[in-house]
Amino acid sequence: MRNKLLIFFIPLSLFLTVSCSDKGFLDETVTTDLNREAVFSDSTYTAGFLNEIYRQIGFDTDPDRFSITAFGWKTSFGGLQTACDEARFKRSSTITTDVMFATGTINPILVSKDAWQNCYANIRRVNVFLKYVDKSPIVDKIKNQYKAEARFLRAWYYGILLRHYGGVPLIGDAVYDVNDDIKMTRDSYEHCVNYIVSECDAIISSNVLPKRRMGRDYGRISEAACRALKARVLLYAASPLYNGIEDKYAPTEEYKKLLGYPVYDKERWRLAYEAARDVIAMNEYKLFKWDQTGDANSDNSTPEPGWGFYAVTSMASDFANFTQSKDGEVFKDGAFCEIILDKTAAKGNARERLFGPPTSGGGGEGGYIYKELTDAFPMIDGKPIGQSKYTYNVFNPNANRDPRFSNSVLYDGGYFCTGVSAYTPIKISQGVGATLDAVHVGTPTGFYVKKTVSRATCGNSFIGVPQSRPLIRYAEILLNYAEAANEYYGPDYSDQYTSVYDALKTIRSRAGIEAGDDGMYGLKQNMTQDEMREAIRLERRIELAFEGFRFFDVRRWKIAEQTDNKTMHGLEITVNADGTKSSSEFEVAKHIFRPAMYFWPIPYDEVTKSNSLLQNPFYSTDNN
Repeated sequence: MRNKLLIFFIPLSLFLTVSCSDKGFLDETVTTDLNREAVFSDSTYTAGFLNEIYRQIGFDTDPDRFSITAFGWKTSFGGLQTACDEARFKRSSTITTDVMFATGTINPILVSKDAWQNCYANIRRVNVFLKYVDKSPIVDKIKNQYKAEARFLRAWYYGILLRHYGGVPLIGDAVYDVNDDIKMTRDSYEHCVNYIVSECDAIISSNVLPKRRMGRDYGRISEAACRALKARVLLYAASPLYNGIEDKYAPTEEYKKLLGYPVYDKERWRLAYEAARDVIAMNEYKLFKWDQTGDANSDNSTPEPGWGFYAVTSMASDFANFTQSKDGEVFKDGAFCEIILDKTAAKGNARERLFGPPTSGGGGEGGYIYKELTDAFPMIDGKPIGQSKYTYNVFNPNANRDPRFSNSVLYDGGYFCTGVSAYTPIKISQGVGATLDAVHVGTPTGFYVKKTVSRATCGNSFIGVPQSRPLIRYAEILLNYAEAANEYYGPDYSDQYTSVYDALKTIRSRAGIEAGDDGMYGLKQNMTQDEMREAIRLERRIELAFEGFRFFDVRRWKIAEQTDNKTMHGLEITVNADGTKSSSEFEVAKHIFRPAMYFWPIPYDEVTKSNSLLQNPFYSTDNN
């Protein structure tokens, strides 16, 4: 029987990059229908073929991932943030994957096919590139770099498949044609992890990639990106869901091998720790921090405590004006000091339209933050609300608060760009003076998303700002290090590079949290391993919110049955006739989570094409 799966049979049509001295390597494109011989006999066309493989990097964490394009018209919807406990999706008659995850109705017939199809399409492109690139007239040094980049991209796309589905078919270097027998038997989770790690190791040991990318090559794969991908994959492999997987998630021995490791091994945490440590040991990256004082709510041009967090996560256009921080160099020929890999994009205001309030031209398709997430941000001393020396004011929630709060959450009275460029307070309260932005009118939760959004433009402005976004940044590496070191060695562990405590304190310091008399930035001293574990998980929830991590974090920690299986809440602020304000918490929606949802279903269309492609457990079409 010949298995003919459409995903492997992509055409050779290319989107080739046109050389341009003042633009990045993905900026300008033209379309052509050249055959393989023509493509790989010309250096520009060959480079264009590789650049096309870059284009979908990070698609899985796009904030509008589940948007639908039909007849040339795009209808925007949310991404992973609206599929978990970060944000409420916008109501629509269209059934999208994020809605199905939030409501517990995900099934293989309607689930998005993008993870499966995009990844395998790009894996095949890599295999075509590696098979024919030696025929290209490109000089050997550049050719070897291109080969290493292609191998990384293949490993990257396999990494996306792995965290969605568990073990998937590994096709090696094969380039399947229409009449070929295609391998569709899934490889074990362990085999997939080992393949990705071995590819990263081989690229690193070849020593053909620069440690980091700078100038016009910024955005291309570096040695640091290889090390960081390895660290991320090994952290996942060591995590509770996969490391000794339980019967309730993998009911047979075959599933246990496909979805994780049948037997727990603590040494997997050591491997994850060493991989994260090796990135730190490169001494090429650091957190961007600006120590000048200022007020984020009244002046968007003066850096304030925590401004580095805003600048890095929003790829702020005004970042370029600040070429040095207090403690030294920020740029290396144009590359952000913290960003190891990003998804390069042109200027625009797509994110501002996706997340902003109606009066700023926003549509809310990117989701509305739940109150549970807003409450997770500590006060300025790093202590939780109610345990801080500072009093929390529900009508002024930014007062004496972790600066990441106002850079992530748009609350009643919080500042946002309106019109052309004015940075003004937004009225979300209902009652006297209510606007289209009001709770129950513009937002179903009483909040909007501000993370990744620029202060310099909005959805109804003609001003375009960078729409690139980080895929791997140094803060993640510090958090990966802290988690793995705590699990293997314990909370008091330290080495010559940093320690579990210092990794968290470094992140909190950059956030703008006060050090305190004890220099702990609000962290408890002498924590147990369990207490440190919770501190690290909280820090990941706050620092990496809306960057595509939370959806998978709660799964690999095996806590999604708690976080994504409960009623979520919003906050209602009301302005009374006498000018006073009142507040109340209200129920927004009940999230439903089934054990099957720890993994994605393989799209039904793919499973039906081959008897050898095993669907993930509990996704039988008979009960969905």
